[in-house]
Amino acid sequence: MRKKNRIYILGHKNPDTDSICSAIALAYLKNHTEEGSFVAKRAGQMNEETEYVLKYFKMAAPGYLPDVGTQVKDMEIRPLPGVSKEISVRKAWDLMQELNAVTLPLTDKDNHLEGIITVGDITDSMMNQNPRALSEAGTPFGHIADTLDGTVVVGKRETLFEQGKIFIGAANPDLVRKYIEPKDLIILGNRAEDHLCAVEMHASCIVVGLNADISPVILKYAEEMNCGIIRSPYDTFTIARMITQSIPARALMTSENLVTFNLLDFTDKISVLMGQRRFRDFPILDQNNRYVGTISRRNLLNIQKKKVILVDHNEQSQAADNINEADILEIVDHHRIGTLQTMQPILFRNQPVGCTATIIRQMYQEKGLEIPANIAGILCAAILSDTLMFRSPTCTALDEHTARELADIAGIQIETFAAEMFRAGSNLKDKTAEEIFYQDFKKFVADEVSFGVGQISSMASDELHEIKERLLPYMEQECGKHSMQMIFFMLTNILEETTELIFCGDGASELAQKAFRTKAEEHSVILKNVVSRKKQLIPAMMRVLQEQ
Repeated sequence: MRKKNRIYILGHKNPDTDSICSAIALAYLKNHTEEGSFVAKRAGQMNEETEYVLKYFKMAAPGYLPDVGTQVKDMEIRPLPGVSKEISVRKAWDLMQELNAVTLPLTDKDNHLEGIITVGDITDSMMNQNPRALSEAGTPFGHIADTLDGTVVVGKRETLFEQGKIFIGAANPDLVRKYIEPKDLIILGNRAEDHLCAVEMHASCIVVGLNADISPVILKYAEEMNCGIIRSPYDTFTIARMITQSIPARALMTSENLVTFNLLDFTDKISVLMGQRRFRDFPILDQNNRYVGTISRRNLLNIQKKKVILVDHNEQSQAADNINEADILEIVDHHRIGTLQTMQPILFRNQPVGCTATIIRQMYQEKGLEIPANIAGILCAAILSDTLMFRSPTCTALDEHTARELADIAGIQIETFAAEMFRAGSNLKDKTAEEIFYQDFKKFVADEVSFGVGQISSMASDELHEIKERLLPYMEQECGKHSMQMIFFMLTNILEETTELIFCGDGASELAQKAFRTKAEEHSVILKNVVSRKKQLIPAMMRVLQEQ
């Protein structure tokens, strides 16, 4: 039941426009030029700017994939069919033998799990014979007939045997009368007087072996007395041995405290529980609580890792959770070489340009694939966003040339579109401090120092001031969490090409002052001509930290 050859393409866990749009465009490229199924995903929530871009170009947002650890759905799930709890134990046993299964799931008409029955349940019941097992379980005459390869000759198949015991009428009628009680089920041979005796004693049902003939008078009398008659080809011993196998599976099923797993459960968590339980098989349910199959402990040995391609990042701290459990096939990025490690050599394309989208455009040209207008539009938007409409020092001549070419294909005016896009991205009035903080936030590690840097860009200085007042208290609250000793946030004015860097944490003020050789005010420094986190802020901070 695993989805073969599905490869996820995703950016960092606090995705910006470049991260989302590059993933979408790369998935389109690969689906049209390579074997496999490539799916764009996002590892975090999209910001307002990216939402505006996708809506403008009528593109669907990628699905959410915050954790790339292996899940139950990545395992080899055995599609063992669920059956009704009303089937006989005999049919349940035959099914388990046919399917080579020791556990049989019992489901309702909507495929919701009602219980399970195991080989052990059935063998235990056979070893603990109970003469009232059939009536206590409310066993249909049809189940009894089918188990004994017989037929119901008087009565209805759906009639339930629900009161009385099983009795073998092997003695003479006079002696038998002392033991028969009303509503009993009597196993008999071919003697007519025994048949008559059982009916007269108000038996619920009689089972006649060896397909013996039954007098028409007895048949009619049994019908009048509401006494069912089943005829079987087996002898009395065989009937007595097999008849308890006709009880419904519900009588033996386990329905309480079932250990089930969901398709979305992560295997590192379920493996612990599986090791604590001695069950052979575990039922699997989907998101709608419907049964889909079973897994066993051995399925943990051949789990298929998620296959991923990363765009716009190569830092472990910025990647989706449990990235070490995934099979990384390729990385396309424009940042410094980070901390991700792979088990084998991979395709790693890293170019010193201002935006991953610029590299993706090159890949379309190399593959000779014509780029659709909407894909061109989102790639152009990504370049404009990452380079602050060519104002960032990370912007190269190739970025600008590529963006203008893509704008022509998409049919947009760069200046007009960029202004609308930035305005949408800086409209943060309805967002909480937490949402603003994590809109574009990345974590970095230098030696033993861990710090985080977020960024918001706007064309309005008054809006940036308002954001500052809301963010500082939240930053104080977050500092120290997730092993971050210091937190910085860039409030970048696009038009003035200036950033106010606000900060908190032990050593944050000293680091900012040393990195930019400036004096800090309370919780902030003004950095003129600094707009790029990647090319201007992080390298300066890293140099200071590495010198300490």
